[in-house]
Amino acid sequence: MAPHATTPPPAPHSNPANPITVVASSRAVVAGRLTEATIVISNTTGKITSIFHSVLPRTDFPEGTSYTDYSPHVLLPGLVDAHVHLNEPGRTEWEGFWTGTRAAAFGGVTTVVDMPLNAIPPTTTVENLKIKVDAAHGKCWVDVGFYGGVVPGNAGELRALVKEGVRGFKGFLIDTVTSSDIKEALLELKDSSTTLMFHAEMIPPITASVGDDVQRAFPPLAPSGPLTSYSTFLDSRPPSFETYAIAEILSLAHVAPNLPLHIVHLSAIEAIPLLREARSNGIKITAETCFHYLSLAAEQIKEGDTRHKCCPPIRPLSNQDGLWEELLQDQTDGVIKTVVSDHSPCTPNIKLLPAEFAPKKETKRKTGHSKDCNSCESSEGEEEGPEEKGDFFSAWGGISSVGLGLPILWTEGTKRDPEFGIEEVVRWCCRNTAKQVGLERSKGDISVGFDADIVVFDDAAEFVVEPSTMLFRNKVSPYENKTLKGVVRETWLRGQCIFSRAEGFVSKAGPSGKLLLEPRKALKN
Repeated sequence: MAPHATTPPPAPHSNPANPITVVASSRAVVAGRLTEATIVISNTTGKITSIFHSVLPRTDFPEGTSYTDYSPHVLLPGLVDAHVHLNEPGRTEWEGFWTGTRAAAFGGVTTVVDMPLNAIPPTTTVENLKIKVDAAHGKCWVDVGFYGGVVPGNAGELRALVKEGVRGFKGFLIDTVTSSDIKEALLELKDSSTTLMFHAEMIPPITASVGDDVQRAFPPLAPSGPLTSYSTFLDSRPPSFETYAIAEILSLAHVAPNLPLHIVHLSAIEAIPLLREARSNGIKITAETCFHYLSLAAEQIKEGDTRHKCCPPIRPLSNQDGLWEELLQDQTDGVIKTVVSDHSPCTPNIKLLPAEFAPKKETKRKTGHSKDCNSCESSEGEEEGPEEKGDFFSAWGGISSVGLGLPILWTEGTKRDPEFGIEEVVRWCCRNTAKQVGLERSKGDISVGFDADIVVFDDAAEFVVEPSTMLFRNKVSPYENKTLKGVVRETWLRGQCIFSRAEGFVSKAGPSGKLLLEPRKALKN
């Protein structure tokens, strides 16, 4: 019997019904550790039933058992991308369940959690959640969970949304939610098994603002130079926006001391000391950062390349170094626990791309959106204005990258340190993200009893990002034409291969993703 086996191997030829599938590799990340592994999957439940910490031969299993040894490729748990804007219904031409989840599967992501405020209607009531769920049925290639939104006046809906199975809640601080709204949400959710998350940007009381109504003025600070220059945009959203917002959140955390709080897409390293001090004082707060903050730098963004616009902004390389330093401390006292895509797509026309950065064909349409935020809940349509191409202030803010995160992170990590381990990626993008959204009992790990969501990862191969490898609906991304290290050879969802780099998608059966709508249980400490 293999060393460290969780159960004895099945007797060969014992069951002609072939109720199991077996995958193995000389390298697999099991329970967060790189090891040899043979993984036995139930064909009935799609769950992992046994794990052996060595590569068992095919002959150890009943005749006819589906068995594949993927050595030397790495077997990883499917990624859990806990921050994705799928936009359907209402803005399906920006992104939809079918295209967004196919893009996720292509990149080894087996679970996504959809952000609440970019669809029409937004996920701010139970009725609206049901509209969203109806739109998703039969279209999801991977499993999909949903967040609820916090907006002024919907505090009475929050607990009902918890019961309906949302994975957490998100609110914007820069132009939507006030301190009183935060307090109401904290009071409503203080005894619930959920997480309250914040887009943490607020304009502090500074004299460089463009008007009294600074919460809704665009740009938020007076431009310091040409609007097509990225440095002008960066100057308009300094780190103080993030630190001021986080300080405001922390000042209210006592209202719900047991409720986990979370900062989405943290970009500014200046916020880290605030969060670290808060955690040392017992406040339950964590933060995520994004693939783009860890791989793109302000100094490298060309004039007018609005593919890079997002909020908070991509900051200088020195800031990126600080994020990596903090992230690598996540097992000790680090405050950044997770890395997500914040896939926030749109149609090419509202990115206002100059010709050299635009895709060959652009879609013209009416849009209603807050151009300085990655999302909004407006349903009002407005004609695209006569804004200048390459205008970072008027262009839509958001980075498209769902399904590219694993190779982005692997490329950057190994570039920084040849000894960088794939276990780090699994911790940030699988185990910790699953825990963040209450799925730590079934997702984010290769473990007995978990869903057999498995990625076959070729960590040595490279590929160029081009339209054929950007499966999201609109092929607009700052990663286009970049060479990335690491190729997903196969993606398995609950014991079934749903995508193969060689064969494509398993199209006969169609999408097999589930909607994850069971109410969350109490989080583990």
